[in-house]
Amino acid sequence: MKTYGVDYLHYEDIISIIENPLDAELSAQAMLQVKKSQDNVKKIIGQGKTVYGINTGFGPLCDTKISSDEISQLQYNLIISHSVGVGSPIDKKLSKIMLSAKIHALCKGYSGVSPQVVERLQQMLELDIIPVVPEQGSVGASGDLAPLAHLVLPLLGLGKVWEGKEIVDTGKVLKKHHLKALKLGPKEGLALINGTQFMLAHGIVALDKMKYLLDLADLAAAMSLEAYQGSSSPFKKELHEIRPFSGSLHVANRMSRLLKGSANMKSHENCGRVQDPYSFRCVPQVHGASRNAWGHLKMAIETELNSVTDNPIVVSDEEAISGGNFHGQLIALPLDYATLAAAELGNISDRRSFLLLEGKYGLPRLLTESTGLNSGFMIPQYTTAALVTENKTLCFPASVDSVPTSLGQEDHVSMGSISGRKLHKVLDNLEKILAIELMFAAQGLEFRSEKPAPKIEKAYQQIRSVVPKLEEDRLIGEDILSIVEMVKRRLFDVEV
Repeated sequence: MKTYGVDYLHYEDIISIIENPLDAELSAQAMLQVKKSQDNVKKIIGQGKTVYGINTGFGPLCDTKISSDEISQLQYNLIISHSVGVGSPIDKKLSKIMLSAKIHALCKGYSGVSPQVVERLQQMLELDIIPVVPEQGSVGASGDLAPLAHLVLPLLGLGKVWEGKEIVDTGKVLKKHHLKALKLGPKEGLALINGTQFMLAHGIVALDKMKYLLDLADLAAAMSLEAYQGSSSPFKKELHEIRPFSGSLHVANRMSRLLKGSANMKSHENCGRVQDPYSFRCVPQVHGASRNAWGHLKMAIETELNSVTDNPIVVSDEEAISGGNFHGQLIALPLDYATLAAAELGNISDRRSFLLLEGKYGLPRLLTESTGLNSGFMIPQYTTAALVTENKTLCFPASVDSVPTSLGQEDHVSMGSISGRKLHKVLDNLEKILAIELMFAAQGLEFRSEKPAPKIEKAYQQIRSVVPKLEEDRLIGEDILSIVEMVKRRLFDVEV
């Protein structure tokens, strides 16, 4: 059982919590932290102090004082005026992660919200009342204002929510569960929509997905190497210990273990070939660099997950600090870095697929013996080339751009929400690129007389369970989709 606001949560914890919301609790300690922060806000107001977001307008209106009897209306107006997201809804899973991450941040006790607000957010998770959040509209500074406004509209009885796979009015679902809309107090609206939970949710899902694809890329490379009858020498630890990047050391070790026990590899140890092309020989260096980027993203995302990212921060009954913890640059840069890393996994995979088609070292040209009348595997490599190029166009870092907003008050923004969305598109394409390499590698193994390593043999048999050997042209597109589905369902055993 994890405790919001008290325990240090890892990205895997959030993935688990959204599947089983009761795995995380609102403890008495967390609720005391929340209540103390709310009491501090009330005391600040009682002292007649002017504090941004508590009794002032927002953004360029920060110099406009709001009377005490208008404070609740101010919070309501803030949320409805900021609910201006456009585009398709993000995946329901992402909305759940946003909810869970927001609860965790509020429970740190620096945001000034009431325990009732936090309890309602947790109740929404438990009852599967998941807000519909549009994918576009955040610039990633002042946090993810528009997405978070949509996320919390249901607290006011407004907006749309998911009911199963259907989108319905919030009012209908609240009525079904006998819940009433909440009336927000001082600072609560601002605390709810300030933060980086949209970017953060994309980062958490990307970490989970990319971890598997990093491992799968190693498996695909090892299977392709077996089909190509390349050398395993570039994976020897002595080589990598003298250039000890953690990623390349890890990949070299994995490659050695994936290839362990291969009769096929042993059969050509003395074949006379000096060295392989880079896409085989440099797998540890290239895959390893992508792993290093993943590690950087993990550090940034988990730090952000356990941080307070709204504004102002209520530190006592006398002080609320107005700062910039909502600015997304700290995770926007790692998200862009991870996008480059994921794209490179696809780039080198396409090169390996291309090498398998050349007709060298005992493999038939285009991986089929009856070419001419048949095109064999010529055209699936067009698909990987297209996907790789699409990924390259998605690699321009959103975080290097900034468009001033809020009449210049918010004059530098991170665009981290775009970084997160682009990373997801690249990972989706990478799934397909690796699926095609696996299909090519399995076909290449058909022309080797000796057994591959046990791990490779297992993957080969999995592929053959849905895609038979290609003897003559057929609807290969359907074969690709079958393997892509296996990748999406994470059916390949990538552990070594």
